[in-house]
Amino acid sequence: MVILVVTAQVVSSVLTNPNYQWDIVGKYLFDSRILAGLGTTLLLTTVAMALACLLGLALALMRRADSRILRATAGGYVWLFRGTPVLVQLIIWYNLAILVPVISIGIPFGPQFWAAQTNDLISPWTAAILGLALNEAAYLCEIIRSGITAVDHGQTEAAQALGMSRTHSFRRIVLPQALRVIVPPASNEAIGLLKYSSVVSVIALPELLYAGQLIYGRTYETIPVLIVVSIWYLVVVTLLTWLEHRLERRLGAGFAARHGSAAPYRAGRWSRWLAPNR
Repeated sequence: MVILVVTAQVVSSVLTNPNYQWDIVGKYLFDSRILAGLGTTLLLTTVAMALACLLGLALALMRRADSRILRATAGGYVWLFRGTPVLVQLIIWYNLAILVPVISIGIPFGPQFWAAQTNDLISPWTAAILGLALNEAAYLCEIIRSGITAVDHGQTEAAQALGMSRTHSFRRIVLPQALRVIVPPASNEAIGLLKYSSVVSVIALPELLYAGQLIYGRTYETIPVLIVVSIWYLVVVTLLTWLEHRLERRLGAGFAARHGSAAPYRAGRWSRWLAPNR
């Protein structure tokens, strides 16, 4: 009853309070500037998350390597990028030319094979992708490492006893089972990346929030425009959450069937790819 009463009060306030200015919200909901900012946010999130997944996987494998140098390098990377705010990293990347005016490739203390001005290479887009992807990779490294660790080492030993190489057994035995542990927290990281991609507004990249700021900075309709921005964030997060649940069901189908779960087992492309005996 308490929940119902509070919910009714909130709904009543949202529907009857004229300060929300729903007519202005409807006016800007499909504004071309808002939609362009939404497209920039989605593209930035997709590219940064894809790069972060690849780099996070490489770092996780380095953390589990036999080489102390590889483990120390990956550990230092995670320590550095998890220990500093992403906003600070974005500003540093955007102003990298102050530290390194020229980026070059060559032999140390020897000839240079290629060189370019840093200002020509580091645009707002480049700085945003580098800042978000490199920061996110540090978190995904630990998520992927924990997922790999959760797979019983005996399965790797059994695969090697059957003559499978370490790479083949990792790709066909370990990684498919680790994905069941990796996907939920990694999906949360993707949703988090979508939302805190709004910090790139500090380097004047016109993503969703910055597009809203440009509008209410001119019209002074702050609250209605921020409501529009929030609505679009909620729509995209809802879609990502639905996709996450679908993926979790796919990845957990074979596991649930083997452990007697009541969840129905549907054979399909995912289950065939995940089958460890193939």
